[in-house]
Amino acid sequence: MSISKPRLSPLDMLFTAVIIVAGLFAYKQYAAFMDYYEEGILLATVAALVWFGRFWPAMRLFFPISALFALAGIGLYQGQLANGQSVFWLKYILSSQSAVMWMCVLYLLATLMYWLGMLRRSNTALDIASKLTWAAASAALISKLVRWYESYLIGSDVGHIPVSNLYEVFILFCLITTLMYLYYEQKFKEQGMGKAKTMGAFVMPIILAAVGFILWYSVDRQAHEIQPLIPALQSWWMKIHVPANFVGYGAFALAAGLGAAQLLVSRDILASRLPSYETLGEVMYKAISIGFLFFTIATILGAMWAAEAWGGYWSWDPKETWALIVWLNYASWLHMRLVKGWRGNVLAWWALVGLLVTSFAFIGVNMFLSGLHSYGGL
Repeated sequence: MSISKPRLSPLDMLFTAVIIVAGLFAYKQYAAFMDYYEEGILLATVAALVWFGRFWPAMRLFFPISALFALAGIGLYQGQLANGQSVFWLKYILSSQSAVMWMCVLYLLATLMYWLGMLRRSNTALDIASKLTWAAASAALISKLVRWYESYLIGSDVGHIPVSNLYEVFILFCLITTLMYLYYEQKFKEQGMGKAKTMGAFVMPIILAAVGFILWYSVDRQAHEIQPLIPALQSWWMKIHVPANFVGYGAFALAAGLGAAQLLVSRDILASRLPSYETLGEVMYKAISIGFLFFTIATILGAMWAAEAWGGYWSWDPKETWALIVWLNYASWLHMRLVKGWRGNVLAWWALVGLLVTSFAFIGVNMFLSGLHSYGGL
């Protein structure tokens, strides 16, 4: 008996065509700035987006809508960076900095609505919270795309993908963590878990903490200003190492938020308002599994980058050492769950402690230790 393969729907084909056309347009516009490594990254990105659209149908709307708004902002610049301060739609909505400010506001509103919806058992409030979260993620993506273009308006030697400093990667963290959460929210709701959206009440505060850092870093350090890349970061490795790393960070943050929810449910606090204890543990496990996979890939990519830049794969630099500690922490977590059969509160507490370890590896090392990665300091 033969098994028929699922056919592409018209929407699948339309989305695929849109992504391919967008990729060809990007190549035509920016081929002069690309080497063959970056051309390969562009090709891989197109393929990944096509796959992602089939894997998660919500992306068929999210990516095109965000891209259209970003293109509108880019078009309003008309090749002049000064337009960012004189054109209304850029100054208040579509410049990268304006989009970040809207992102921050939307995350705050989404957090408040998730808590309101959970505490008052209001499906309406939870639906609004989910929509606000989608809008915040879109604002984050728009800001990244427009900022990328803005960097080239400053100068072709300044232009770079916006993942080069703490300000830029914190926005990336917000975007990736949000999309991972929304995926699980939607997936478990489709499986009949009526309280799926209440998970947002525990995930959004972590993202909101990152938003607070972005605001402080912008006001206190003027970190939103685009700076040329230092020589250590002028590498195509940055374009793949950093995003892979932040899929890991986002997944670990998501798991910590769910771990906190699971601990409350275990004490019969908000238990009637949250998903079951077992469901929260299952989502936490899935998040850590994905995060560990990408963090492993990022660590390997980082070692390869180090070999090219510094002549060795590993130098026991503080950042590398703490990355290894993070990796060992979650490797042990997965080992205990899969091999030893651990379940319950011990893993939830472990996920919370893991977030502290990860946060130190991400920020603390930059603040308190020096080494080859000191260019990322606060």
